[in-house]
Amino acid sequence: MSQTKDYVVGATLKPSGLFRRSPGGGWELLGKANPAVIALTESNQSSQIYLAAGNGLLEIPKQRGVQRILTGQDVTELRDVSLDPAGGIYFSYVGGVRLSKDGGQTWQEISGSLRRHYCDAVRADRTHPGVVIIGNEEGVFRSDDSGKSWRLAGASGFQVMRLEQSPHDDCFWLAGTQAGGLFSSTDCGHTFENVGAIGVGHNIFDIAFDPTNQKRVALAGWGLGVVVSSDLGKTWRNWDRALPNSNIWSVTFDPDHSGRIYAGVHEEGVYFSEDAGKTWVLSGLKGAIVYRMLFSSVAR
Repeated sequence: MSQTKDYVVGATLKPSGLFRRSPGGGWELLGKANPAVIALTESNQSSQIYLAAGNGLLEIPKQRGVQRILTGQDVTELRDVSLDPAGGIYFSYVGGVRLSKDGGQTWQEISGSLRRHYCDAVRADRTHPGVVIIGNEEGVFRSDDSGKSWRLAGASGFQVMRLEQSPHDDCFWLAGTQAGGLFSSTDCGHTFENVGAIGVGHNIFDIAFDPTNQKRVALAGWGLGVVVSSDLGKTWRNWDRALPNSNIWSVTFDPDHSGRIYAGVHEEGVYFSEDAGKTWVLSGLKGAIVYRMLFSSVAR
């Protein structure tokens, strides 16, 4: 997260970076302060968390330990990060997509064959090594060979902001775009089709599947608020009336409590709901922008 509310250029930077919520409800900074942590994911094999940040890809232990930067000065402004089942690390950034097969010791650029390189979203298929799906300025692209070749899978002409694979159905994917709405795939990411008017005219910044309910999914976006579907996207309800504003960066479901959902509200911090978004309560980090949230298998 980043503390930007009421910030004045030249002033001391407020606490920003990776924060963990304690069992008591407080929030603590993990690792070094960083104002530009945009995305994160975790490894269940190595007990590490990976952060896509402005200064590179960062690795930090889930428990206290030494934070490392895994990239060089030739890459900045990372946008997303994803791990594949074979241990590969992918990250997207303003100049393309890179892959490491040796834990971040070496990297290869894999977006060279794409016409447009700026890439907001990357997701490795969690069940099929070598299958990776990205979202760039021209749509959703799929590779079956770890980025050696790419083909357009859908959302042609739209900037893709976010990609997610359902935890319940490996072949169901959702892609959120800039102004073009939501796209879905029911054929394992081979093709993506528009699902209707939801999100059209807005930036869809985040997509969350409920681990406790295979039909519940939530979207977060700028001016879109938090919208929740209980029928896998056939219909949607907007439940953000109790939130300070409708500009939402991130949304996630609690895997241990059915119906509990968290939302990162622009410059207002984290709010949570116990009833799938009908009512909201402030959880902390007042005044912050929370770009992404993760329930860690170790931390919780």
